Amino acid sequence: MTQRNRSIHAPRLIGAAVMLAAVIGSLGTPHRTAAQWVDYPTANVPRNADGTPNLAAPAPRAPDGKPDLSGIWWSAELVPECSEKDCIPQMNLPIDQTNIGRTLKKGLPYQPWAAELVAERMANGAKDDPHAFCLPPNFPRAYSLPQYLKIAQMPKLTIMLHEFNASYRQIFTDGRPLPKDPLPAWSGYSTAHWDGDTFVVESSGFRDDLWLDLSGSPMTSAARVRERIKRPNFGSLEIEVTVDDPKAYTRPWTVTLHQNIVLDTELIEETCLENERDTGLFKK
Repeated sequence: MTQRNRSIHAPRLIGAAVMLAAVIGSLGTPHRTAAQWVDYPTANVPRNADGTPNLAAPAPRAPDGKPDLSGIWWSAELVPECSEKDCIPQMNLPIDQTNIGRTLKKGLPYQPWAAELVAERMANGAKDDPHAFCLPPNFPRAYSLPQYLKIAQMPKLTIMLHEFNASYRQIFTDGRPLPKDPLPAWSGYSTAHWDGDTFVVESSGFRDDLWLDLSGSPMTSAARVRERIKRPNFGSLEIEVTVDDPKAYTRPWTVTLHQNIVLDTELIEETCLENERDTGLFKK
C-alpha cells in the first residue's frame, strides 16, 4: 500500500479469503506492494492551492457535456469501526435507510419465504455465500464489496470493470431495448439513458439465486433494477438503487449507496481460485 494520498487509497481485502474471512468475522488488510502501477499518478486531477486533490471540485464532463463517471471507485459505506489503517466496506445494504414507497423504514419488505431464508443465512454465518466460493460479484452487490471498481464511459457504452476475477459489466446507451428472454446472468443485462445529469440504468435478466449482501438478502429472476447514478463532485458517486422483485419482496424498495474516487493507482489482476485453499475449511 502506498503512503501517498492514503485517505484516497482505501485499503482493500482481496480474493476469496476476503469474503471467507468476512463470513467468519476475521478480516485482514494486505497491502498493494507487488502489483503493477500501484503508485501511478492519475491524470487531470483538480488540485487545491497546496497541491492536494480537490475532491469537492466540479465533476468532469464528457465531450457530450454529460458528467463523466469514469474513474476507479471504492465503497464509501464503511464499517463503524473504520480507521485509516483498517477500512473495509460494510458489505450489507444500509437497511436502516431503506425507502419503501415514500416511507423511510428499517428493513427490507421480504416475502415470507425470503425472510426465513435471510434468517437462516445469518444464523449459519452466511456459509453458502456464492462470493465466498469465488463466484461473480453481481450488481448491485458489487458496489459494497472490498475490491476496486473501474468505470469507463464512452458515447454508446459504459463498462464497469470489477477487480474480482476480472469481472465486467456492460451498460449500453445505444438505444437498444432490454432483451425479452435472455440467458439469466449474474449482473443481468443493462441499458441506460441520461436524465439531466443523472445516469439512469435499467437492468433485468438476472439469475434466480443471487445474494444482494452479506446477510443473504435474495434477488431473483423476476427482478427489475434501476440505478440513478450521479457524480455530485470530482471525488464521489451517489447511486440510488431501486429493486422491484415481486418474487422476493412485497413491494419495490430503494437504497442509496456511495462511492469515493481512488487516485494514483490501478486495478490489479485478482484471480480468486489461484492458489486458493480456504473454501475447504467450510463445513456443509
